Amino acid sequence: MKRAVFLDRDGVLNEEKNYLHRVEDFVLLPGVPTALGRLAAAGFLLFVITNQSGVGRGYFTMADVDKLHAHLRAQLSRERIALRKIYVAPEAPDQPSRGRKPAPQFLFDARDEFDVELAQSYMIGDKLIDLECGWNAGVKRSILVRTGYGRKTESESAGQLRDALVADNLSAAVEWIVTASNTQPPAPRL
Repeated sequence: MKRAVFLDRDGVLNEEKNYLHRVEDFVLLPGVPTALGRLAAAGFLLFVITNQSGVGRGYFTMADVDKLHAHLRAQLSRERIALRKIYVAPEAPDQPSRGRKPAPQFLFDARDEFDVELAQSYMIGDKLIDLECGWNAGVKRSILVRTGYGRKTESESAGQLRDALVADNLSAAVEWIVTASNTQPPAPRL
C-alpha cells in the first residue's frame, strides 16, 4: 500500500480567485513546487481533490477546468512533479454529486485505483469541507492551511477543527508531514 497527500486546489496550490477558470488568472502560491517535490521525494503520491461548482452553476465549462489543469500539470512537470490524478466535482452545491467534498468518494477511488493506504495519508485544504473529506475517508491527519480561506475557516470554525493540524501554508504543512513520517518510534530495550 502507498501513502498519499490529497490537496485542495484553490487557496492551497494557487491563489484563491472567485470561480477561477482562465489560465491567464492562474498563479501558483509561493513555495508550492518545492513543497510538492519534498512530498514526492518522501514517497507520497500526489492527488488534487477539487470542487468546481462554477461548472454546475453555468459560469464555465469542464473544458475550461481541463485546460486549467493541463496548465497546472505543465507548470509542475517543469519542476519534475507529477500529480497522479486530479479529481473534480463539477456540481453546484444543490445538485446531486458523487464526489463533492466533504464526501470522501474521490479518496476511496484513489485508494482503489492506486492502492493508497488512507490511514497513512493526509488531506490538506483551506476549508472545513476539505478537512471533513479527509476525516470521512479516515486519513491519518487533515491539515488546514491559512492561505486562501484558511484564516477565515480557522477563526469561524475553531470549535470544529477537532484534531486538525493548522499550518501557515503548504510548505509548513509539508514540513510537518515529512518530519512526522520520518520519525520512528524508539527501538525497544532488550
